[in-house]
Amino acid sequence: MRYQLIGVNHKSAPLEVRERLAISEKNLPDCCRDLTAHPGIEEGMIISTCNRVEVITHTSNGCADLRGFLHDHFHLTAAELDSHLYEFREKEAVRHIFRVASSLDSMVVGEAQILGQVKEAYATARAVGSVRGQLDQLFTRAFAVAKRVRTETAVGSSSVSIASVAVELAKKIFGTLQGKNVFIVGAGKMSELAARHLMAHGCASIFVANRTYGRAIGLAQRFNGQAIKFEDLYNACDKADIVITSTGAPHAIFRKEHGEQFLSRRKNKPMFFIDIAVPRDVSPEMAKLDGIFAYDIDDLQQAVSSHVADRRHEAELAEAIITSEVERFEARLHTLDVVPTIVSLQDHLETIRQAEIDRVRGRMGHLTPEQEMAVEALTRGIINKVMHTPITTLKTAARDSEATTVIDVVRRLFNLHDKEKGPASQANREASSKKEVGSGH
Repeated sequence: MRYQLIGVNHKSAPLEVRERLAISEKNLPDCCRDLTAHPGIEEGMIISTCNRVEVITHTSNGCADLRGFLHDHFHLTAAELDSHLYEFREKEAVRHIFRVASSLDSMVVGEAQILGQVKEAYATARAVGSVRGQLDQLFTRAFAVAKRVRTETAVGSSSVSIASVAVELAKKIFGTLQGKNVFIVGAGKMSELAARHLMAHGCASIFVANRTYGRAIGLAQRFNGQAIKFEDLYNACDKADIVITSTGAPHAIFRKEHGEQFLSRRKNKPMFFIDIAVPRDVSPEMAKLDGIFAYDIDDLQQAVSSHVADRRHEAELAEAIITSEVERFEARLHTLDVVPTIVSLQDHLETIRQAEIDRVRGRMGHLTPEQEMAVEALTRGIINKVMHTPITTLKTAARDSEATTVIDVVRRLFNLHDKEKGPASQANREASSKKEVGSGH
C-alpha cells in the first residue's frame, strides 16, 4: 500500500491560501499530467473544491516529494504554504479519502456535493490516464463506502449544503427574503442549489449571469428568472438585493469601484453579497463600503456550526463504518499481494505435472478414455495436495505484516523467481487474479 496524500482544506488553511491553490476545471487535466510526471509518482489525481485542494498519489516507493510538487506547480515557497499542509500515507490516506467521499470532512457534514466533486475529479484523472490500477481500486471502494454511509446513517438526511447555509445567512440578515431580488452569478451546480433555496424562501425574482449565456438562460428558465449577458453584469447587478456568486474566475469580478457604482444607483440601499467561489469573486475591499455586506466561504463556518452539532451522533456512526471499511480494504489489498505468487505456483506445478505425464506416456501404451481420466485425476490430486499448505499459508499471511516474508520464502522454495511466462500463462494469471479479487467483498 503506497498511497500518499497532501493537501489543504477549510480547517487547515485560510481562504487566501486555498484560492492560490485552486485549479479550474479546464486546467485540471494538465495538472494531473504534471503530477504523474513528477519523480516517484505512478498514479495521481487532484481534488480541487471551494474548501479543499488535495493531491492523491500511488508512488513507486511510498515517499514522493509532494510538497515539492506543490511548491513548483503553484509557485509558492515553503514559508507560504507548508504550515497549512496536512499529509497522510498508506492506511491513513485511505481513511482520509473515505471520510472526504462520505462528507465527514466537509464544512457542512453530510452535504451531498462533495461526492459528486470527487467523482468528477476521478473521471478527469482516468480520462488522461493518471488513474489506473491502484487509485482506481481506492476510489471505486471510496464511492461504495460513501453510499454505505448514506444508506446506514442519517448523516445526510437533511438537505444541507454550502448554498443552503448561505441562503440561511441571507435570511438572518434581512429577516425575510419575501420580495427580495436575487442575482445569481455563475450557472454551476452550487448556483442552482442556491436558486432553489432562495425561491423556496419567497424571493421575488432571480437574475442569472454566466459567461456562457446559454447556461444562464437554462438556469433562469428553471426558476422563471431572467438571464443577463455577462458583459451586462455591472449594468444590471444593482437591481439585486442579494448577490450569490460562484464562478471559476481566477480573479475578483466584483471590486470596490463596482460596489460604489451599485450603491450610487441604488441610492445607498444595502446590498448583500455571498461569495462561495474559490478563488473569491468579491474583493475584500467591497466589505469596507457602507451598505455593502460581503461574506465569503470562510464566513459561513459559523453558520455551519449548528449543523455539525446536530449531526454529531450520526457522524460517529459513520466514523465506525469508515474504520471497518479501511480494515477491510487493507486486508483485501494484502490478499491481492499474494495472488501473483499463488498463480505462479499453480502454473509452475501444472507445468511439471504435464511434463511428467508426457515423459511416461510412451511407456504406458494405449490408454482407454477411462484410464486417461484416472491418470489425470491422480496427478491433479497429488498437485493439489502439494499446493494446499503453501497456498493456505500465503492466504493466512496476507492478513498480517509477515506477508512479504512468506511470499519470498515460497518463491524461493519453488524457484519461482524470474520465471517469465508466455502470453497464455499471462492470460491465465490475469484470470486467476480476477477470480481471487472477485472472491472478496
